[in-house]
Amino acid sequence: MKADVLLGLQWGDEGKGKIVDVLTSNYDIIARFQGGPNAGHTLEFDGIKHVLHTIPSGIFHKGVLNVIGNGVVIDPVIFEREINEIDELDIEMSKLLISKKAHLILPTHKLLDAASEKSKGKEKIGSTLKGIGPTYMDKTGRNGLRVGDISDPNFNEKYEKLKQKHIQILNFYDFDYKLEELEKAWFNSLECLKRFPHIESEHFIHKAIKDKKKILAEGAQGTLLDIDFGSYPFVTSSNTITAGACTGLGIAPNKIGEVIGIFKAYCTRVGSGPFPSELFDEVGEKLARTGNEFGSTTGRARRCGWIDLPALKYAININGVTQLNMMKADVLSGLKSIKVCTHYMLDGEKIDYLPFEDNENLTPVYTELKGWEKDIMQISSLEEAPQEVHDYISYLEKELEIPITLVSVGPDRTQTFFR
Repeated sequence: MKADVLLGLQWGDEGKGKIVDVLTSNYDIIARFQGGPNAGHTLEFDGIKHVLHTIPSGIFHKGVLNVIGNGVVIDPVIFEREINEIDELDIEMSKLLISKKAHLILPTHKLLDAASEKSKGKEKIGSTLKGIGPTYMDKTGRNGLRVGDISDPNFNEKYEKLKQKHIQILNFYDFDYKLEELEKAWFNSLECLKRFPHIESEHFIHKAIKDKKKILAEGAQGTLLDIDFGSYPFVTSSNTITAGACTGLGIAPNKIGEVIGIFKAYCTRVGSGPFPSELFDEVGEKLARTGNEFGSTTGRARRCGWIDLPALKYAININGVTQLNMMKADVLSGLKSIKVCTHYMLDGEKIDYLPFEDNENLTPVYTELKGWEKDIMQISSLEEAPQEVHDYISYLEKELEIPITLVSVGPDRTQTFFR
């Protein structure tokens, strides 16, 4: 038995939460392997719309175990809020386990995030200001606090030591802050974190694989936001790729099974950074309006553009994708023609790969396909979709050389079709 991985192939917001929710009934364990509350995985079912930030997207499926892995960073305050919001839904929550090795986001991490972003002015990265970057910096700097430290008798001493380090750094910024209230809420929220079992997650996962349990590793953000392979420096602070599941859960590379790559039928991006196929016309506005393209964590408007094949091929190769899921095909309804970016022009040369210079000097080269008028949100099977939808899917499959096994035409669980 091997663990499957599900992750985004673009700049995040591909619809991973929905697909994890749809696929959860096929698995025994859903495990988040990286990122933090900068994630916003939106689930819609039974007339309910709910956004998860830290908690795995299998939480509403009875009998399924959900694991927050060691690669995740946790803000106890946001975690408590998430738990309270789930409690208010009056839906039974499936079991949740938390890795002792997951790092904690301190109040001062969030202050450092805000101070750093403010200091960048127009060159800001587009941080969600959740303190995630500074937390990962402390992790790699060997200063961090972890979930397992909460039960240490010297926890308060460890906390104070790290806090004082952060205050010294904050002194270098022109940044006003009030820490007392933030600290009070943070320490209170630790009680909520203690309600759930803190486990040696890598041992738990190893045993589960040995016991032939079916595991789905759930990624956050997207491949093009990966700290190593994304459009640096406009990236997140963790490895969002398949390799991140190995380090974020302790799964050996030879224990990875299917790699399910999620992509939108077009492209979106939140915040700053290069976006070669971005649209600035009425088509881009239509995609944003029809697709309700606003960040589920920040509420920020997403930039929209045509699908980018060089970037997708790059993501597929880095992740070892074995099957593709296409999201939001319905948003393209009503367009007379659909463009696909097949190449870039860079310094007068036509290239078909994402280069180191993935900046404003890249000019997209497009091919054009016929669009469709019919609103496919209302169809009850993929067979009811216009021929142009099937042509679009077939074209992408041929170019990407990976089967598209699932197509989504709306936000609800029921608007999902397997091929």
